[in-house]
Amino acid sequence: MHDTGIPWNDPSGVRLRSWLGMTPEEFYDEKTISITPMGLCYPGRGKSGDLPPRPECAPKWHGKIHAHMPDVKLKLLVGSYAINNYLKGCNYKTLGETVQHWREYAKDGLFPLVHPSPRNTLWLKRNPWFEAEIVPELRKLVHSILAE
Repeated sequence: MHDTGIPWNDPSGVRLRSWLGMTPEEFYDEKTISITPMGLCYPGRGKSGDLPPRPECAPKWHGKIHAHMPDVKLKLLVGSYAINNYLKGCNYKTLGETVQHWREYAKDGLFPLVHPSPRNTLWLKRNPWFEAEIVPELRKLVHSILAE
């Protein structure tokens, strides 16, 4: 992503688009899809991957950005930083439990997801219910919204 300036242009993006059942052309269609990162600048690399997003970015900018997109029907909360920011204490003890209870948040237009990073491959193997149960529901919801 950092080389091309295109978000989700990496193995995480390939996996996310697969979960959504979308081609790159559909995913990057700015008439239907908006991508708002938790941090609006790259925080740099740490010992075990990218550093966390700067904590002041989302509170300062997300409201202003989303005010220009009043017709958003669904926000995918990709990873723990997004989940913790948007669900603020309304999430379950673990990421997996929060994701399993996605229907509770979908009524508010939110859908919590584990991050599609290759670093989470072990989590996905240990939690086969995610790809067996959650991914088909996610695809169905996304495609029904896009068909409106």
